[in-house]
Amino acid sequence: MMVSRRLYWTLWMLSCFGQYSGQDLPFPEPANGAVGESVVLAPVNPPSTSILTIHWAFTSTIIISVASGVTTVNPAYKDRVSFDINTLALELQNLTLGDSGIYTLSVTLAAGETLTGETSLQVFEKISNVRLIGPEELLIEGNSSANITSEGTGIITSVEWMKDNSPLSPSNRIIFSPDNRSVSISPVQRSDSGEYQCTYRNPASSETAKHSLIINYGPENVSIEGPEVVDLGVPVSLSCSANSVPSASFIWRFNGTDTGVTTDTFTIDETDFTHSGDYECTASNSVTNSSASQRHALLVKPSDGGGGGLTTGAIAGIVIGVLVAVAGICGLIFYLVKTKKM
Repeated sequence: MMVSRRLYWTLWMLSCFGQYSGQDLPFPEPANGAVGESVVLAPVNPPSTSILTIHWAFTSTIIISVASGVTTVNPAYKDRVSFDINTLALELQNLTLGDSGIYTLSVTLAAGETLTGETSLQVFEKISNVRLIGPEELLIEGNSSANITSEGTGIITSVEWMKDNSPLSPSNRIIFSPDNRSVSISPVQRSDSGEYQCTYRNPASSETAKHSLIINYGPENVSIEGPEVVDLGVPVSLSCSANSVPSASFIWRFNGTDTGVTTDTFTIDETDFTHSGDYECTASNSVTNSSASQRHALLVKPSDGGGGGLTTGAIAGIVIGVLVAVAGICGLIFYLVKTKKM
């Protein structure tokens, strides 16, 4: 629950009023503590002259007295207080909410002068069990809304929201509840993905809870990377990509016919002229139930090695034929020359 600001500021003003209205024993700013923990109350400049008596009191109840070197502790505070004779500091241990209030220090000097000072203590219930409750359904960009609600126990004086370690600010899409305990985002955008942190604070303690949002979108900006013109008989790879959360699945078609390839890469081990045509990649998102496609034209041309587009075997056959023909002509010439001589 939210602490009463009126009580807190009243104690603060009383302490400051005492500090700046001519107190003999001024104190620093008001003290804060958490239930079950400890706090030290000490004047800024304790007297350096001889002291006869010292009294620490809470409202009208004496907590501890020191006279003639003898320290007396109120039984109600037994095992809960300690005192430093040199600094006049009073340590209160195992604090309770009932310890909140005004504390008075009174010192009588050997010269007979009495010095007094006042300070305040505000005890807060320690913040604990802070958690964030977010949407359980899948969030789709532009269509879904997200509500994140915080819970926790203790006295809470402020609530702070962060996203990815930066302050989360309200906008026309991001709305905070009047008590700042919850935030609503509508409609969600992909930029809303990330880690949300909510911190509960009071002057004595703080605790942070975290919750992550994933905004699903796409696919979009589908693209195919790969060559447009290739030589005959070479390997080719076409790579498909898309912006999508979660990652898109892919289907490849060639000249409108399903190829059975469902990876992001379409591979041809060795091209031939039948591989020329239109390649289409379709990316799909199973969460948004959306898909998008991109096309890529591929042309297989004869290799630079010549052959008029003939295969390697055909070229080899032609070469062998030419060699046989040359050998035949040479044999004929030899025969004719020999006949003429005869």
